[in-house]
Amino acid sequence: MLRRLYHDQPESFAFTEANQTWAEAQITKYPEGRQASAVIPLLWRAQEQEGWLSKPAIETIADMLDMAYIRVLEVASFYFMFQMRPVGSVAHIQICGTTSCMICGAEDLIAVCREKIAAKPHQLSADGKFSWEEVECLGACTNAPMAQIGKDYFEDLTADGFAKMLDELAAGKVPTPGPQNGRYSSEPLSGLTSLKEYDSGKTQYNASVQLATDIGDTIKRIDGTEVPILTPWVGKDGVVAGRAAEGQPPKPAATPKPAVKQAEEAKKAAKPKAEAPKSEKAAPKTDAADDLKQLKGVGPALEKKLHANGVTTFAQIAEWGADDITDMDDKLSFKGRIERDGWVEQAKLLAAGEATEFSKKVAKGDVYED
Repeated sequence: MLRRLYHDQPESFAFTEANQTWAEAQITKYPEGRQASAVIPLLWRAQEQEGWLSKPAIETIADMLDMAYIRVLEVASFYFMFQMRPVGSVAHIQICGTTSCMICGAEDLIAVCREKIAAKPHQLSADGKFSWEEVECLGACTNAPMAQIGKDYFEDLTADGFAKMLDELAAGKVPTPGPQNGRYSSEPLSGLTSLKEYDSGKTQYNASVQLATDIGDTIKRIDGTEVPILTPWVGKDGVVAGRAAEGQPPKPAATPKPAVKQAEEAKKAAKPKAEAPKSEKAAPKTDAADDLKQLKGVGPALEKKLHANGVTTFAQIAEWGADDITDMDDKLSFKGRIERDGWVEQAKLLAAGEATEFSKKVAKGDVYED
């Protein structure tokens, strides 16, 4: 399957306050300079928040981890657990279509999806509440056929029962996950033949279903409010266990800064204050600001960052030297892009009133902007 960015993208993305705190805490798990290791957890959290991964979400996470946008997109498009287009606002249904489930009636469940949701997988229902797809083995073969909705398994399904479940979800009801035929977990349909002594004193549902129903978490996506954000690897003074604490100011354990940022701040504090580079001496933004998106490699997000750092005209960029480029690379969190795309050379032409091949495309409207 070809997986690419969806054609209709939102203007921006931001983690909720709780999810932002969670994400920053996850980054501290990894050694300094290796924060990219947190990319999958952060992508998953963004998807749990929004339902799918948008281009702004991917770019936001790339900025947090100091990664090139394309590297994060590679991860998101490689793993099929990441949804690259909008999903149903109520539920995204994943039907297991592997051998055991197929033999036991998965095709009937898929037929229900085609009838009640959409003719093809990954399409939204008419009311936008549902979407569906067929997936590979979900590991509940004893309870085939089954479907995963959100974090929960719905097992021992029948076509009629599944259709009724979709109607209940559309009406705002929350079905109980687990076996739908009265079976407790994955014991034989005829009943236990061994370990019968463990059958007494059990909870109403098996462990995972019991927890989901107890906390009312069925169907609901993770939003950061489920449990306290635990960071046992961070001490009360904010120092990550096993790492040098020099230059690290005390920080609350609940909201630690990523270790890589702590190290960068320590380095900056140790450096003698030098004369500000031209990028900092730049004049403040005025009404005469140039459209910096005419520079190849500058999109709306980077233009906003440039403005925030006082860079608003081609003339300013045209005067940048090696020190200015290094300084701005750090501020944009996108090392190498300025020289790779030739911003200075482009800016010199544009400041002189000339056009570049890229600026001509921008003028014609041939460049896609998010």
